[in-house]
Amino acid sequence: MSTWLITGCSSGLGRALAEAVLERGDNAVVTARDVTSVEDLAETFPDSALALALDVTDSAQIERAVGHALERFGSIDVLVNNAGYGYRAAVEEGDDDHVEQLFATNFFGAVAMIKAVLPGMRAQRSGSIVSISSIGARIAPPGSGYYAATKAALEAMSASLRKEVGPLGITAMAVEPGGFRTEFAGRSLHQSREAIADYAETAGVRRKENDTAHGTQPGDPAKAAEAIIAAVDSPDAPTLLVLGSDAYASLSGVLKEQRSELEAWQKVALSTDFTD
Repeated sequence: MSTWLITGCSSGLGRALAEAVLERGDNAVVTARDVTSVEDLAETFPDSALALALDVTDSAQIERAVGHALERFGSIDVLVNNAGYGYRAAVEEGDDDHVEQLFATNFFGAVAMIKAVLPGMRAQRSGSIVSISSIGARIAPPGSGYYAATKAALEAMSASLRKEVGPLGITAMAVEPGGFRTEFAGRSLHQSREAIADYAETAGVRRKENDTAHGTQPGDPAKAAEAIIAAVDSPDAPTLLVLGSDAYASLSGVLKEQRSELEAWQKVALSTDFTD
């Protein structure tokens, strides 16, 4: 029996993952900023679920949550950094306070969680750290520059972390979902206060008032949860787990374009070395 600590369990992928973990008999520390949104999980699984309030931008709450988890279950075997939200704005439109809060939640909140659980994982010489990214980190759509930047940073950090903790028996994995039927494009999606008319045909197309994707995404959160569990259980967990047919197709296209551009500029790349 493993113990999972999952952030952002109030809805969507975090909720689906918490339910799947508990239904298979593992322990789960289910967290959300509003603890009432996850208390039903603890009521349904009183012996194996612990519901806690957790804002990942609050260091005191992180310390308390990890402490309560260890007190209740003795260890944290899997950390899932799922807490986060979307933000849409052209780069020029981005509000400084919004962007700072976005990074505080999506990137620095995950870092804080990782630093809080690693001492215990190092002591037990085992553990898995899963960070939920987005295909947006690779395709970088217009209007999602800041959100994509938080997820690209998360992926890069996770890849380095994997190399650091691997010799200690710990694995790190980033998950790159495509479009799933969650609240990401609904109540969880934020945007800049003002729109600039010159970006109406690029970033403006993706503003909430113009987005028709919510509720029609191809991805099933329950199936994504099972895929994440399978990857965590695998002795060969990937560095990057891509989820969704749309994400797979998009990433394949991006990699093809990057390879083509790399080769087109090969001569320039190789020309910058010292020749002596």
